[in-house]
Amino acid sequence: MPVKPGLVFLLSLIAAAPAAAGQGVRDRIRLARPPGTTVTKSQAEALTLTMSTVSTRLIQTWVRLAGEIDATGKILAGSLSGSDAPLVSVGQRVRAFPPSSRSSMYQARVTRTAPRGREVNVEVSMASTAHTDDRLYVMEIVVERGPFLSIPNEAIIEEGDRHIVYVEQQPGQYVAQEIHMGIQGELLTQVIDGVKEGDQVVTFGSFFIDAEQKLKGSGPSVQSPPPQ
Repeated sequence: MPVKPGLVFLLSLIAAAPAAAGQGVRDRIRLARPPGTTVTKSQAEALTLTMSTVSTRLIQTWVRLAGEIDATGKILAGSLSGSDAPLVSVGQRVRAFPPSSRSSMYQARVTRTAPRGREVNVEVSMASTAHTDDRLYVMEIVVERGPFLSIPNEAIIEEGDRHIVYVEQQPGQYVAQEIHMGIQGELLTQVIDGVKEGDQVVTFGSFFIDAEQKLKGSGPSVQSPPPQ
């Protein structure tokens, strides 16, 4: 007996229903599975996994230049050019040491700056008299760039022209997040976007999490920040 077209359509819907239902369950399970990499408590303890809160902190950069010490053993003089020159001003803290003995570190202050063409002559006064015979010194001038939303430098992983951090989504669960950076300081880096204040990012141990993530596939499932 020939089957009516309407009955054929109804039978096809019934046959497709279990497959569609199964697919829907799989989709729900897939969506419910937390993204990123899971680290157990014992792994975190073994790695000494550390976290840092994204927050507004003072960012410092160091301007480095060579200088020569005078006969008194307390005054250093040098010159600086380029984009760092305008950052130097009287009163800034300085660390000075001879290249032959970095352990001989002296605290100092910038006491004079004098523009000369495209250069700036810098004079630094040390807090104590040098006790070495070295005439040449390295000066590291501490420049405070201001308070910015920032994260520790060790939290950042470079992947080509991208910069990745791992953000804790829930205890033991970490997701790769691309960030856009601003001022890069000696210890902290300004974050333009990609994370928000209060987020917890992995510092020490981030490379382990990154390696674990890559072992699970071709690379981290990175969430990108909004376009600029």
